[in-house]
Amino acid sequence: MNNTLKTVIAIAFLASTTVSCSDKDKIDLDTVKGNYVLAVSPVASTGVADYLLTAPDLESGRVTTAGQGVEQDGTYRYYVTHNNKFFSMLYGQGNPGAVAVYNLLDGRLNKLSDFVTETVQAFAPVNEDIVMMKITRAMTNPLVNYYRLNTDNLLLAGEGTINVQKVAGNGESAFFTWIKQVGNKVYAPYMSIQACCKAAFDTAYPDSAYVAVYSYPEMKLEKVIKDDRMSYIGRYFRDGLAVDEQGDVYAFSSAVATKGGAITSKKPSAILRIKSGTTEFDKGYYIDIEAISGGKNITNWIYVGKGKFVVQMTTKAEKGGYTDGKRIGILDVYNKTYQDVTGMPELSKIKEISYNNYTAKDGNAFIGVALTDAVSYVYKVNASTAVATQGLKVEGGSITAVTRIQ
Repeated sequence: MNNTLKTVIAIAFLASTTVSCSDKDKIDLDTVKGNYVLAVSPVASTGVADYLLTAPDLESGRVTTAGQGVEQDGTYRYYVTHNNKFFSMLYGQGNPGAVAVYNLLDGRLNKLSDFVTETVQAFAPVNEDIVMMKITRAMTNPLVNYYRLNTDNLLLAGEGTINVQKVAGNGESAFFTWIKQVGNKVYAPYMSIQACCKAAFDTAYPDSAYVAVYSYPEMKLEKVIKDDRMSYIGRYFRDGLAVDEQGDVYAFSSAVATKGGAITSKKPSAILRIKSGTTEFDKGYYIDIEAISGGKNITNWIYVGKGKFVVQMTTKAEKGGYTDGKRIGILDVYNKTYQDVTGMPELSKIKEISYNNYTAKDGNAFIGVALTDAVSYVYKVNASTAVATQGLKVEGGSITAVTRIQ
């Protein structure tokens, strides 16, 4: 391994962890084993680290952070599952970030490895790897670093750089909002940003959607596709692409591009499509989300199968570049319809909704809903009925992720 790789990733140890419990408010550990993993931020004023809890069922029961769970190292954690492993990634805010990797043994989290990478702003499974990108915002440094982490041996399979100013080709920089495997390629939607001063995400091009298409594993730029019917795809740390059963790619825009801190997107929140086997936007396909939802815009989504998404929405008054919607709806991209979900808690009682949620793509999504009274629930949202049902109770904190390991 060369010196660059050593600075990027340093395997620290292989160890296993156990789940502890206290006598007070004790819950039988046999009842909280399971394949579902929830990240929970405990109740505290500042500087708290997430706890990872396991559960056998998301539709009933309860778990708690009191004396239980696997505490994470540091705040601002992000999570991804791949190859029957759970990756807990620390956002180091410019500093290197620790990554902990777990699998399940007898329904309990078992730590496989700790290592350190550069702090990354986009990451996703591609083949047997997780591709991670450290994305620059400065015009003085046009190079994005990417790393390919092999999920079998937990070692770097490769690394490289991408000149994001050449990708944008308009005097600005490409800031990737996320990445997605599509067939044998990597699609990287991005916002075009001026990358200067304090307003790092400002742009002179607020009403264009872009996707950079890369070969894999070479990560060679094949083309950039563009469409001027909507603003940029996804949001900062939010995945704006989804692939359906036919291999068609759907993309959403929140229409929140800015200039001088103010939203300047003139196009509405919308959906575009890239047909399977093509690398162009489908000019015959478009959904105006604001028109079909009574003026709302998408902030996040999860694909649950058969053309249906469970979406988080905000109203026009709530709209913002970093605002996660607390309103839940069902979007059908085949029939171009939208329906509000019933059965959710009153809006005033919702503190936040987790953006990292679980689906088996069977028409249902399981989302974490943190309430203002320091209790969280997992809600099952059925896309066919547009009804949410309260499930697993999580005491002592806010759910930040709902996942499953096989």
